[in-house]
Amino acid sequence: MEQPIKITAEILQHDRSSCRFIVEKPVLPGGFVRFKDMDRAKGSPLAERLFAIDGVLGVMLKDNEITVTSRMPVDWRQVGPLVGAAIREHIKSGLPAVSEEALKNVSSEDVLRQKIQKYLDEQINPAIASHGGTITLADVQGSNLYIQMGGGCQGCGMANVTLREGVETSLRQNFPEIGEILDITDHASGEAPYMSSHYPER
Repeated sequence: MEQPIKITAEILQHDRSSCRFIVEKPVLPGGFVRFKDMDRAKGSPLAERLFAIDGVLGVMLKDNEITVTSRMPVDWRQVGPLVGAAIREHIKSGLPAVSEEALKNVSSEDVLRQKIQKYLDEQINPAIASHGGTITLADVQGSNLYIQMGGGCQGCGMANVTLREGVETSLRQNFPEIGEILDITDHASGEAPYMSSHYPER
């Protein structure tokens, strides 16, 4: 019997209207694209499936991560399984996640996000992994970065020093175009800065 595709869901701490779905296999290998409305999703099979779910306002795809934004109020315990089912149906279809046109027409904001994410993955996180920490780029709005810490960095008394003196300095040296760098981690919540759950196969 074929095993169901595993999908983990994480409601974003800084934006409860958005939920990140992490799939065990890439849906857009090495790519990144954001759809801010249904019109932009036309011609992109996975994005179209997700926008067909009632209340969905935005979709962001990055490698094996899919972030869905819904109209508030939203109960992710109800919407999450619908998103999971749509993702599984898409993967089984064998169709590409997005159109070639969508990949070409990324905004300057999204281009900056790709560059910052690549730098974090290749330069920053390997260095802090020895301390059991990780830093994630939660969002880019204009030129401002929203950073989230995890692992050993979350709740650590030195976390702010790490961000300001280490990570921020490194980012500004390599990307002078960035504006503010904001830490949105809930350092008071221990090991779970956001609600996490696994949605079963429907």
